[in-house]
Amino acid sequence: MNRIEVFESRYPFDTERVRAAAIYCSDGRLGEQFDEFLQSYLNLPRYDRLAIPGGAASLASHFVTFRESEGLLEQLRFLIDVHQLEQIVLIAHEGCAFYSDRLKISPLQLESQQQIDMRKALQRVRAISKQVQIRGFFARFTHNGKVRFEPVQL
Repeated sequence: MNRIEVFESRYPFDTERVRAAAIYCSDGRLGEQFDEFLQSYLNLPRYDRLAIPGGAASLASHFVTFRESEGLLEQLRFLIDVHQLEQIVLIAHEGCAFYSDRLKISPLQLESQQQIDMRKALQRVRAISKQVQIRGFFARFTHNGKVRFEPVQL
């Protein structure tokens, strides 16, 4: 029989909200880099996470993501209202398998489609709340194995 052990986090619970959310791809290989970027560079120590395959692709009105889109919009409405969000950060990343496998986007068109999708996602979020500030970033892999975050003009 396996023994179930209890784990207690070393981090205390902080009741203060940062009033920010991030929508990004659920690719676990980028989790630490996304956290570092959001927490250290954008100064969002605690943010609401919406990590789903393809990130903002689900908000870009692709036919095959209709169900995901409706679910994500409902979650955003909730967070904007209840958590009083003031800022949403969208992050896309280079070589996203959601685009190539699920959306069947050519590798030659992938990055330009991701930027188009971010702009469409911006419009969908604006339809929910005109007060929320939205920023977009593209995570690119560098030759030395690092991840660089570049702003995307929305």
